Order: sequence, then C-alpha cells, then structure tokens
Amino acid sequence: MNIYKNKNVFISGHSGFKGSWLYLFLENLGSNVFGYSLKPNTNPSHFTLMGGSNYFNGIFADIRDQNTLSASISDFNPHIIFHLAAQPLVRESYKNPIETFEVNSFGILNLLYTIHKSKDKLTNLKAIVIITTDKVYHNEEWIWGYRENDKLGGYDPYSASKACGEIIADSMRSSFFNINEFGKLHNILIATARAGNVIGGGDFSADRLIPDLIYGIINSKTTIIRNPLATRPWQNVLEPLRGYLMLGEKLLQGDTSFANSFNFGPDISGNIRVIDMLEIAKEIWGKIDYKVETSKNNPHEATLLMLDTSKAYHLLQWKPKLSTIDSIKSTINWYKEFIENKNIITQQQLKCYMGGGLH
Repeated sequence: MNIYKNKNVFISGHSGFKGSWLYLFLENLGSNVFGYSLKPNTNPSHFTLMGGSNYFNGIFADIRDQNTLSASISDFNPHIIFHLAAQPLVRESYKNPIETFEVNSFGILNLLYTIHKSKDKLTNLKAIVIITTDKVYHNEEWIWGYRENDKLGGYDPYSASKACGEIIADSMRSSFFNINEFGKLHNILIATARAGNVIGGGDFSADRLIPDLIYGIINSKTTIIRNPLATRPWQNVLEPLRGYLMLGEKLLQGDTSFANSFNFGPDISGNIRVIDMLEIAKEIWGKIDYKVETSKNNPHEATLLMLDTSKAYHLLQWKPKLSTIDSIKSTINWYKEFIENKNIITQQQLKCYMGGGLH
C-alpha cells in the first residue's frame, strides 16, 4: 500500500475506536492525516490514551455541520476520504433514534453533497470509502453469509440508519459521481465497506461485549450477558481496516470496477457464539467474570449474522490474517497490559500486524 505515502487522507470519526486505529495505520504508511469528529464520549478512550489532540491532527466538529465540514475538507484538499463518523451502538439507537438516523444516514448525505458542491476546488480528491456495517442487510437469520447484492434493511434504528446510508451513498454516486462520467464530468470514485463485529484494544464503548467485560474487571463487578447464543463474525480491528485501505488503493488508481460495496469479515470459523467467545476470553485472562441473564424485555438484536467475503477475496485478494483465537487473544492482551501494567501496546500490535502477524 505504498500509494498512501505522502497522500493527504481525511478521516471522519478519527476520535472513535476504529477511526483512531485507522489514523495510526495510515501514519505508519507515511500519509498526511487529518481527522474530523466529535470529542470522544468515553473515559478513557483509545484516542486520548494515544495522545488526543496533542498527537492527532484534526478538528472536533459535527458531521452534520455542513459549513465546518466543507471548510475542513477544502482547506486540507485530501486525495482520499474515509468516512467512519457514526452513532455506532444498537442499544443507543433505541434511546435516540432521531439522532442515530441524522448522523448515520444524513451524515453520509451531508458529506457527499458537500463534496459535490466543492469538487472543483478539491483538486486532489480521487476516492471516498464510506464505512457502514454488516447490519445493513435485512436479517433473515439464515445460516449462510450475506453477499453484497442481498436485500438491505434493518429492524433496529441503528441497522436501518446504516442501510439508509448505503442507499443514500448509492443514490449520490449515481446522481453526481456516476462511473460512466468518471474522467469526464468528475474524477471521484465512491465505495462502501461493510464489516463484521470488530474487536481490539482501546474500545471502551458501553453495550459491547469485550468493553463490558473490561469495565467489569475495572469495577470488580460481574458482567451480565444478554444474548449468549447470538452468533457474530468476530474480527480484529486491523483486519477490516486493511480491507478499507486495499479498497481505497483501487479507487485511487482510478479503477471504476471497485466503486461499489464490499464485505470484510472473518472466515466461517470466525463466526462463533457469544458464549464461546466468553469462554476463550476467560481462558486468556482469568479475571474476566460474567453471568448470563436473558430477559424478554431486552431490545431486539439479531441472533445469527454472517458475511460472505468472496468478493473481497477474489477482487481485492483480501482475506483475514488472524484466526478467531488470535484476534481474541490480541484484544484481551491489549487490555491486560493496560490495566495491569499501564502499558499501551497499540503501536507494537500495529507494527507486528503490518509485519505479518499479531499476538
């Protein structure tokens, strides 16, 4: 991915868990990175632990603020944009559905319309990768993975807002960044990326499995598990980030065949039940403590969810580097080092991954 060296890369959502890891990944590739996001809403956060605003170049602003967004993008004049800014939690979407739709759906609209209006000024811009989620698919609770051409939809506000974002992105691409007009009326290619359940060090969001376990250790409490039999496509955060970068590389090269949607998830062995994930995590760190308490009053969440990543494998030559066990082990080890030894091993894990592995 030498194409990123000395490129201007704009990341929305850089203060978030995935966004901060992506920023550091790109920095290691030699990019000039600028971030645009709200302030972190957890304490601690990966962003602040890695140095916060003293380390990360960027601005704190709302993705819905068109004037500030437009000025930030125009001033930086990026070669590529990675859009990660989002309200990322299913349970939070039940509490604040309007904000969830505004950020996740109209945030994408605001970004793409802002770029459409300013594209003559954006002399460097060639590519936009919009990150959504595996939950954009209309969940049929079936046993095979969803493909990129399967039906979109969403039961909960989060999933629906992300599915709406995909539809908006496709509409804006067709209307203003049509691949048939590429090189004639515009020079920008747009793709969307859908990733499975991401784990990794530095995620402190509420209502996520591993962060909840970590808060349990910090507060000496037993973590309550709501859906022990739910199956998810678990993967280390660096796996989909590498996929996003590989996809962005194709767009930067002007290959119009990649201006569409791609899934990034583990192989079929990585689709395991919550209870199995918990047992593996506890074997790695005995301090992890949990108990199962199911309730009919819990908000609806999908039970069975898997992705088919054949398209990424065949067209991008992308496939996971890490097994499920290694992904879980590396994640738990990050938190163990942080809590027991006050060490933040993000850069060590990133360099190790870029070198071919991760422990």
